[in-house]
Amino acid sequence: MSTASEGKYYIPHGTHWPIIGSVGLTTTVVGFANYLHGSEMTVMFVGLAILIFMMYGWFGQVVDESLAGLYNEQVDRSFRWGMGWFIFSEVMFFACFFGALYYARALSIPWLVGASNNDATAWLLWPEFEAAWPLINLPSADKFTVAKAAMGPWGLPAINTAILLTSGLTLTFAHWAIKKHDQVKLVYWLFATVALGFLFVGLQALEYSHAYNELNLRMDSGIYGSTFYLLTGFHGFHVTMGAIMLLIMMIRALKGHFNGKNHFAFEAVAWYWHFVDVVWLGLFVFVYWI
Repeated sequence: MSTASEGKYYIPHGTHWPIIGSVGLTTTVVGFANYLHGSEMTVMFVGLAILIFMMYGWFGQVVDESLAGLYNEQVDRSFRWGMGWFIFSEVMFFACFFGALYYARALSIPWLVGASNNDATAWLLWPEFEAAWPLINLPSADKFTVAKAAMGPWGLPAINTAILLTSGLTLTFAHWAIKKHDQVKLVYWLFATVALGFLFVGLQALEYSHAYNELNLRMDSGIYGSTFYLLTGFHGFHVTMGAIMLLIMMIRALKGHFNGKNHFAFEAVAWYWHFVDVVWLGLFVFVYWI
């Protein structure tokens, strides 16, 4: 087994973690599919437990190899390229959802009032239709859950925007601290970022409660309800995962795993968190504001 000082590219030995991850992922998907068909969620939770066990063991192994000095600059570049492509895949992931929102707002609604030579749709499919977004008025109240109002931007969404932007600032301060070898400030700023991240998730849960119970805005409230929960829900999931990763970075910082030259794990999570910040700005503008 070579070390980074020998200038050789580290090739990991055989490992059982990919097999365990495959079993966990398959069990989770099968369990979730069965849950949708009326079964209990036990199988899905077993799969999630296997996945968590796999991530703890596999990531722990990578951390141990890094602390042992097995990774050189070439391995570091491989990690950076891998994280870069992962974030690119996330960009495409959210681009699909923004594309669905654009299709509904900019194409489908005009078609319903006769655009693109669809003159018959205005009086045949939906005579009382009004080309306005958010699409609150639905054609059949007995088939859909009609929302009372749209979710406005200047309440909890605006507060969450300020929280998420502030968390990006505190994370930048943590990055500066790690470059200056200031472990105390690194931990403090990471703690602030983690707290802001989980506060965002908590306020989003409160927002969902308000939307569901008071505005009657639900997944089956037409295209507006489905796109609203699709976009904000997946973003909330990414914030939750990001906050958990930042918490792990804080624990590692407390153990002294990072220094000014060796801290890519921190940088990878920081890239991810700033990406989540940028996506939220798009959501705030296009889902809540206009």
